[in-house]
Amino acid sequence: MGDGPVLVLGARGMLGADVMAALAAAGIPAFGLDLPEFDITDEAALSAVLVGGPSGPISPATKIGAEAPPTVAAVINCAAYTDVEGAEDHEALAHKVNCEAVGVLGSLAEARGKYVIHISMDFVFDGEKNGTYGEDDRPNPVSAYGRTKLAGEQALAASGCRHAVMRIQWTYGRSGSHFVSKIAGLSRGRDRIMVVDDQRAASTATTEVAEAILTLLRVQVEGLYHFAAAGEASRFEVAQAIVAGLGLSTVVEPCGSDAFPAKARRPANSRFCCEKIEALLGRAIRPRCVALDEYLEEGA
Repeated sequence: MGDGPVLVLGARGMLGADVMAALAAAGIPAFGLDLPEFDITDEAALSAVLVGGPSGPISPATKIGAEAPPTVAAVINCAAYTDVEGAEDHEALAHKVNCEAVGVLGSLAEARGKYVIHISMDFVFDGEKNGTYGEDDRPNPVSAYGRTKLAGEQALAASGCRHAVMRIQWTYGRSGSHFVSKIAGLSRGRDRIMVVDDQRAASTATTEVAEAILTLLRVQVEGLYHFAAAGEASRFEVAQAIVAGLGLSTVVEPCGSDAFPAKARRPANSRFCCEKIEALLGRAIRPRCVALDEYLEEGA
């Protein structure tokens, strides 16, 4: 994997935090950078990170800091503009974070022979397909957020650096706000909630994504990979499972997406075919319900 620690960008985010934890558990030295100390859109700061920060020892334990280590073995980019609704009004900013900065990262990595793992999303698809989406399916984003994520994939590929892109969907974890935490909060305070039943995918734990990222890192394979928990469900069905898993009596009622007007369109179908990543992992991905039950048992 090369000399130096693995650099994780966006290390305080929902996925980044679990990637840091997975690296630590695996005994892989890592260094995390995130806001407010580090802004991925600051080209000078990003260049300094890849060139090497101030000299000095770095603990083998995983940590987050304001300065980069003198050498970096590889980069895992979890940093992103993730406000789907906000991107409709601030697409230029979303594009700067999700595309332009990724292109600069790729160019710097290519010049220095660094391997990059970049995280993308299911929003690159329009959701009109009846079956599952594979890596060879043509993207067609229907939101500003989706356009910027696809542009980021393309910018990284154009840089020529050694890299892998992992697309994920419907993620939840201990850090940050997400669908599972929102439904848990609403269910505890209401007798009845309405949840859309016309969007389908697989709720996926960031802990499981992090473990798959470590496999990419160890092998340093290149290309595009889809990762999602096994199985599928609608948002409504996931909400029912959350309420049941928490032992609550809240009634969950199905509704269409039009019941919650939004600026950004969401793909109705985000289901992934994950055979390619499963072949690399050498195992089947666990069912969505198993990981969700574990998450709820640990306290949502």
